[in-house]
Amino acid sequence: MRAIVAIIRRELAAYFGSPLAYVFIVIFLALAGSMTFFLGGWLERGRADLQGFFNWHPWLYLFLVPAVGMRLWAEERRTGTLEFLMTLPITTAQAVIGKFIAGWLFIGSALLLTFPMWLTVNYLGDPDNGVILASYLGSWLVAGAMLAISAAVSALTKNQVIAFVLAAAACFGFLMSGIEMVQAIFSSWAPEVLARTIADLSLLTTFNQIAEGVIDLRYLILFGSLIVTSLFINVAVVELKKGA
Repeated sequence: MRAIVAIIRRELAAYFGSPLAYVFIVIFLALAGSMTFFLGGWLERGRADLQGFFNWHPWLYLFLVPAVGMRLWAEERRTGTLEFLMTLPITTAQAVIGKFIAGWLFIGSALLLTFPMWLTVNYLGDPDNGVILASYLGSWLVAGAMLAISAAVSALTKNQVIAFVLAAAACFGFLMSGIEMVQAIFSSWAPEVLARTIADLSLLTTFNQIAEGVIDLRYLILFGSLIVTSLFINVAVVELKKGA
């Protein structure tokens, strides 16, 4: 556990020691706010909820989370610091978990900075704060799943741009797998079980359910499975590249 904590501290120091953290946070807050008020028409709806705020989070994460995840391993490989990292008294799994948790906490800090929206809606009306809390949890879980996927993709290449594009494409696939258009493609030839499984992997559908205040154990298992599987792939790829 000490090794993982050390990696987390190292990564958080790297985030906040560079402009990346502040650029990410500013862009996330600016886009989330502008989409809520201008595209979502939050004030015009006249309802004391944050549905118009959380609806945009998966789409913001689709571009911003791969931007965070692309540097986790691609930068280490490009600069040659991966070999130095692996000489430390830590295992590959500890390094992968530490990097992931640090990135997830960093994204979580940006999410927490949206608390003025919660204060505002409570000042203007009487919202269901349980639903808002569930929406924050769902938003953070979506970010964690996308970050784990992005980290696994980042380990495959030294080029951060390639890592970003591939990670964004993979996240988009998991985000949209539950919509009718995608399901129509698979239902025409795939067995019903396979088509249903692909639909159940949809991050967008699951997030929408959580954002309505429905926290089902199946949803938590879905996010947990995606994160664990992606981290397992991440460890395998780093081990393979380390031995190459």
